[in-house]
Amino acid sequence: MARARMLLVEDDAALAELLVYHFKREDFEIAHTPDGEEALLLAKEKTPDIVLLDWMVESLSGIEVCRRLRRMPETQNVPIIMLTARGEEEDRVRGLETGADDYVTKPFSPRELVARVGAVLRRVRPALAGEQLTYSDIEMDTVGHKVRRGGEVVPLGPTEFRLLKHFLEHPGWVFSRERLLDAVWGHDSDIESRTVDVHIRRLRKAINGEDRPDIIRTVRSAGYALDTGA
Repeated sequence: MARARMLLVEDDAALAELLVYHFKREDFEIAHTPDGEEALLLAKEKTPDIVLLDWMVESLSGIEVCRRLRRMPETQNVPIIMLTARGEEEDRVRGLETGADDYVTKPFSPRELVARVGAVLRRVRPALAGEQLTYSDIEMDTVGHKVRRGGEVVPLGPTEFRLLKHFLEHPGWVFSRERLLDAVWGHDSDIESRTVDVHIRRLRKAINGEDRPDIIRTVRSAGYALDTGA
């Protein structure tokens, strides 16, 4: 998984230290400055994947920093979360209208902020938010739409890809044909449940090849599971 690069613009030294600690634990690469002008220089030098921006910072207001980040080609699409002690609705609206993607009012829990950052990154930068699924020797890049087993690329059709993704998200879980139909084809699908068996066979053939162990277990009268059986 790629490391997400964060620009933290916060002039409260104690809070900045706390946030750096929490986000480094989540494997973020962090550039920190208490200064709005320097924040713009840092963003231009090395484009961040996300910006945490305090409303009240040195030299330039956070709202002006946000406005200028949105004008710069390098950062016009970078998600910005504003941090502020201002809780009034008018201020929140102003921040969002200036280009912020989210808004967190102090005091806040660092864990909550980590979760909010994760949610924003999943929406706009899924590869940075951990959209790499693995189980045993299978790896799936859900953004690049690639699957490897034992390091070798496995070509899959769209339906088999969605099936495998569902299994990788729930390893060891047993799914009935009906549950798989809902998850992979959708609730409104007119497809018969036996169609699932056809796609399971195709998926098995693709990922097992000629000599690899079968990683999809058939559970009699219940359904299918991604399971090495180990």
